[in-house]
Amino acid sequence: MKNLLLIFIFATFSFSSELNTYLSNLKKEATKENPNFKEFNIKRGEEIFTSKHIGKKGKKIACTSCHGIDLTKKSENYFTAKEIEPLSKKVNPTRLTDVKKVKKWLRRNFKDVYNRVGTAQEKGDVLVYILNK
Repeated sequence: MKNLLLIFIFATFSFSSELNTYLSNLKKEATKENPNFKEFNIKRGEEIFTSKHIGKKGKKIACTSCHGIDLTKKSENYFTAKEIEPLSKKVNPTRLTDVKKVKKWLRRNFKDVYNRVGTAQEKGDVLVYILNK
């Protein structure tokens, strides 16, 4: 049992490290895109996450349309009615641990809500917002 716990702790740390590396890479990319960029910002991330836009299928939606306002609770996809697990790592520690999936879903969700791929700064802002919920 003790070994299993150590493996879990190590896996969680390495996933966190992987996400931190991704955020660091986003920061470098954001600095290239905008030399005045300093840090990712939770407030900007909240604005990106909660503001509504004409998105997929011409519907006015926000990230909250599928993920809800309370990221500690399950929600439902606006288009498919498929259940979505909580985004908050506080109640769902496996969330945001696979960077490949994080990249895929950021790309897909920005296209759904904004009809475009998000910038490095926008992706970083949204991630720090979610991580702080």
